[in-house]
Amino acid sequence: MPTPSNSVEVNISAEPRRFALSLLRQVLASVNVPDAMRSVFRVEGSYLLVGDRQMELRHFKQIFIAAIGKAAVPMADHVLASLRLILPVRGVVVGVGSWQGATGVQYLKGSHPVPDAQSFDAARALLDLLSTSNSETLVVFLISGGASAMAEAPLSPIISSEELSAFYLRLLHSGLSIEKLNTVRKHFSAIKGGRLATACGYATRCTVLLSDVPPGKLDVVGSGLSLPDVSTVAECRRIITETPSLLPLSPGVQAFFDMMPETPKVLPEGIEPSICCAALTSDSLIQAAAQIVRDAGYRVVIDNTCDDWDYRDAANYLYQRAVAEAEVGTPVCILSAGEVTVAVTGEAGIGGRNQQWSLELARYLDGKEGFVALSAGSDGVDGNSPAAGAVVDGSTWSRVAELGLSGLEALEAFNAYPLFESLGDAIVCGPTGNNLRDLRVILVN
Repeated sequence: MPTPSNSVEVNISAEPRRFALSLLRQVLASVNVPDAMRSVFRVEGSYLLVGDRQMELRHFKQIFIAAIGKAAVPMADHVLASLRLILPVRGVVVGVGSWQGATGVQYLKGSHPVPDAQSFDAARALLDLLSTSNSETLVVFLISGGASAMAEAPLSPIISSEELSAFYLRLLHSGLSIEKLNTVRKHFSAIKGGRLATACGYATRCTVLLSDVPPGKLDVVGSGLSLPDVSTVAECRRIITETPSLLPLSPGVQAFFDMMPETPKVLPEGIEPSICCAALTSDSLIQAAAQIVRDAGYRVVIDNTCDDWDYRDAANYLYQRAVAEAEVGTPVCILSAGEVTVAVTGEAGIGGRNQQWSLELARYLDGKEGFVALSAGSDGVDGNSPAAGAVVDGSTWSRVAELGLSGLEALEAFNAYPLFESLGDAIVCGPTGNNLRDLRVILVN
């Protein structure tokens, strides 16, 4: 199973597959969370500078940290190091992996991709902390991908936690885009859609995000825990009723569906105006990758058109784009960021959207020379597999047949990982502590 190598010093014509894996590793290394946090969150004198905004720290007597998501730990580390010697800091950090923690800061391991008992405990801890806020409190929200599952609580006791988890699992398998999926989650949650922010009362809010959603839609990150919600009950109901795989609803979900309240559209302000900025986005992936491939001699084509498309349509679209660009005659690299959707029917195997897209693309590339492609999640995890994604070329489909396996059967069963593992083409790098959506790369030499 390949892992991205440490160098891109390879011959792009003779070793495009190795170059593609090297490119991925270089990109993941360049979009690291500590560097991004240092660039957008710092203290100078008595001022806290966040992005291009600032606030006067002398207005506050205490700071609360609410960090949730796959990058919660490194984000919280930076904020604690910046603020703990200035004002008393308390917090709740809901993340992955281990953490040494700090006095006054509770660390809870988050559950992903479906909320479980740990997620419900995390939501209670966050609400308990933030409900003690006052007008002299600065609340720093640190939200990254995975937050929607890692902290959750049903908005109404009509819905049991078991019902909500089961409903969310169906949402994940529905093939809905992340924006639609989170629109639904906002309306069923006691903390999403701005409701966690309302628990702060008239505290001042500062939100720093690592965005795993389409550009310009920051209220979708983590299902909008700390920001006013722009989605509506009518949208939520329309999404559910137009998605057959979500119906029929369970009794508790149906009862709540019939009486669903609107999410907060306006949030109270504190002493200072609220601040929100994105430290990293999927554009960060593209910018890092583009520089590397240009330096290696490729002509770069950036095309995010197929963001949130069905994986089959996205594979066909990017293949056709690569063929058209290849006619120019110079080495070209197609870069595409975002996510594709996969509507799972029946019992799913082991895999994820990146491997599903890669295997579908391998069908188009079968027998074609000079094409290498990969798709990988920036968080290092693809679906329910241990891989981040997979790398394919013109030989992949035939090598599958030589092993006595069926690519079509793997696609239909959503079971791409065992196939890629057998080929040695699954990309395994482990969790990265980041989550900026996915990166797709097609190299044509």
